[in-house]
Amino acid sequence: MEIELSTQINASAEEIYDTWLSSDGHTKMTGGGAIITNSEGDDFSAWDEYITGRNIQLEPPHRIIQLWRTSDFSDYDTNSHLEIELKENNGTTNVILTHTNLPEHGEQYIEGWEEHYFVPMKAYFSK
Repeated sequence: MEIELSTQINASAEEIYDTWLSSDGHTKMTGGGAIITNSEGDDFSAWDEYITGRNIQLEPPHRIIQLWRTSDFSDYDTNSHLEIELKENNGTTNVILTHTNLPEHGEQYIEGWEEHYFVPMKAYFSK
């Protein structure tokens, strides 16, 4: 299963990129505890360890590619692939999220991305 979502955030691509890849920033941006770095190959967790994964490819400040899974994945599910593209235009950034290789129950993540990432991100960056 594959999903693609996008939203506009009133922040620069660099601000979003740096916040996404910072434990403190990610935690404050989403409201869920995160341990994450801005280094390729490093493991991460988000939303109080509900999400775990690894940074695969980082292209500051425009692209983040991660292996990604939640505690809802079964032991038989392979990691999904998450790509976040940040396209800035006049101080506003289009965040394009492409999430592939999701398990069959993956449709639940559409609402999750909207409710637990896009909505709080808009609030965080509007301050």
